[in-house]
Amino acid sequence: MASNEDHPHGDETVGGAEREIKRGITVMKKVIRDRDRGVLIKVHWNEGGQLIEPNGSTLTSFIGALVRNEVPITCDNWRNKQLNEAKDKIWSEIKRCFDIEENRRDHCLKLAGKLLRGFRTFLSTTFLRDTKGTFVDAELPSKYASLISPKEWETFKSKRKTQEFKSVSETNRQRASSPAYPYRKGRVGYGRLEQSILTKENSSETSLPAHVLWKEARVGKDGKIKEDVQQIFEKCETLSQSIVPYEDTDCRSILSRALDVPEYSGRVRGKGFGITQKSLNIKKQKTPSNKELQQTLEALKAEVLELRKERERDRAAGFKDTSDKDSINCNFQPTIPEGISPCHLYLARPTYRMVGKGKVHNNLGELLHTKPLPTGSLKVSVDIALEKDALLPHPDDVSDATLLGDAIGSFVAWPTDLIIVGYETPTKSKAKDKGIAREIESVASQKEIPVAKKTEISKRTGAKKKNPSKYRACLHTYLETTDISDGCVRLIPMDGAIFGFEYAEPLGKEDFDQILYHTQLSVGVINTYMRYLYDKLMGPRGLEQRFSFLNPMKTNLTEMIRKPDEVRTYVVERFMADTDREKLFFLPFNTGDGGHWLLVAINPFKEIVYYLDSLHKDWTTYPAMKTIVDTIIQTVRAQRKIQVPKRKANNITWNRVECPRQRNNIDCGYYTLRFMKETLLMDRTDIPSDYFDEYRCAYYSKDQLDEIKEELCQFIIELQVL
Repeated sequence: MASNEDHPHGDETVGGAEREIKRGITVMKKVIRDRDRGVLIKVHWNEGGQLIEPNGSTLTSFIGALVRNEVPITCDNWRNKQLNEAKDKIWSEIKRCFDIEENRRDHCLKLAGKLLRGFRTFLSTTFLRDTKGTFVDAELPSKYASLISPKEWETFKSKRKTQEFKSVSETNRQRASSPAYPYRKGRVGYGRLEQSILTKENSSETSLPAHVLWKEARVGKDGKIKEDVQQIFEKCETLSQSIVPYEDTDCRSILSRALDVPEYSGRVRGKGFGITQKSLNIKKQKTPSNKELQQTLEALKAEVLELRKERERDRAAGFKDTSDKDSINCNFQPTIPEGISPCHLYLARPTYRMVGKGKVHNNLGELLHTKPLPTGSLKVSVDIALEKDALLPHPDDVSDATLLGDAIGSFVAWPTDLIIVGYETPTKSKAKDKGIAREIESVASQKEIPVAKKTEISKRTGAKKKNPSKYRACLHTYLETTDISDGCVRLIPMDGAIFGFEYAEPLGKEDFDQILYHTQLSVGVINTYMRYLYDKLMGPRGLEQRFSFLNPMKTNLTEMIRKPDEVRTYVVERFMADTDREKLFFLPFNTGDGGHWLLVAINPFKEIVYYLDSLHKDWTTYPAMKTIVDTIIQTVRAQRKIQVPKRKANNITWNRVECPRQRNNIDCGYYTLRFMKETLLMDRTDIPSDYFDEYRCAYYSKDQLDEIKEELCQFIIELQVL
């Protein structure tokens, strides 16, 4: 094996691993000794796939020695298939001595080819040229007689005597002799230079921008930087701040633009050997073809058709709540507590509305004026008539009362599914826990008895727990009287302050079924709940100054891939609409691969992104989403004219939050909605990595998911859009 002087182009040794002997051959004793003992040397790689310390230089030297032994110097084409056997042997020897993954084979063999070319250049420069560059017909150096045969040496010399070789050699020699910006780090490659810089600075970053590394590679031992190098660096810094992603048509890197040189494939300028555009993920993501989009569309249509069939089968079997196998309500009527309870009275026609208040008498064998009650009804005493002219569902034969106003102070029969017992919760709870009530289920209206007090009363009296599905029952009953089952839709008005533009969100039968049958939520249901949060939490509490929403219809994965410019424009405008204060933006993100929902909460002011996925995956699962979010934040930074060093331009913090985890394939939408609600209740623009103490749990219970559905149903009923 040759010594370090033999191959100055990257073949390096680690102290104590090799030593020079008289015949001029270096033996890597430590590597061979470890191999014979069955010890594999562990090698390390940086983020871009380059060899780094420890043991990176040891492997490089070992590969150089192997390739000089196995491949003749007469080899002019490393891609020659006749070398396959030699390459296999080189790789086999590497695996015998080093703990290395199979996917590193290509890198090691490319490095072997590079080292072979370096060795050939070294032989030509050292033995076949004089100081003036004139060819010298030298004999085979005895130092390399064990590596090179006399025949190989003569063939090697003859190729270098040709006019074609001399012309190419002279061109390359002149170019290499006077580089405009010479590399000044000797045998230390870019990969280990980057490693040493990051280690010295104790940085948490895993890589440096190419132009920063390029400049550091041109700093001499005296620590001085030449003026022309500094000018190129400053030009790169200026370009990095002025370029707006997705509007840029120049495919060259910032460093190549500053140097005004073309970009070559298979390499990244300023990064060194082993780094390619593919390894850095620089290449733009391929836009799906029309054929691929058509196939995706057909698959989605088939999936929707199958879901419709399943829903029809479920509907034929009767309405049931599938959020919990043990929870099935066959008659869809609220469970009324035994005894006498305050209640609100509703009617379903011509619109679903509350018409009065009273008390419901739910006692075994209860009679109305000595007569049995109508089927499906209970005895009610009317105390207040909010709509005096409303027709009674069952006219009173004794008093001849037909209007609700005439029945005040008397008893009437009222349909059970139109009686709501103790359903409203306060807008401001008196419960302690940092001023936030954990039992808040709705903030739609004032409640006569605070939650905390009512809980205490229930414990003392032993009253039964109220039915958690009463609003779904009411909504289901009312929907049966509308034309929604015939394909009609209802429009939910969306104020411009919610998503940055006014529009009406359509809800059809499938959307309502998702709430009633506990299936995966659509974007329409998600948006409706966000309006609920805006109306019932953000508005009353003044949270719109600290929180805002992004419309998932405009920011899902499909839109990001097909229309990245439109997504960027929409989000940037939302971020830039209010730049004088810190704000957290909620983005319910739909992945498009089966409709999975997760929450991306973005703080553009601090450049922090909180990632909450109920499947406990991280953002690397959706690289296109992360890329466009990073780009948007960088664009906002540029428009706000915030100058940061290029090496910190990518310092956007992504925090994966250990949020509650879903236990099936359909709850992701409900989890995403709870994440937003609980963050608003906490009134915090920072989300702890282990989630909020007040809401931390392994998974959400059925009651917690039912709470979302009840709030949706109540809100839709109150909007009076049905």
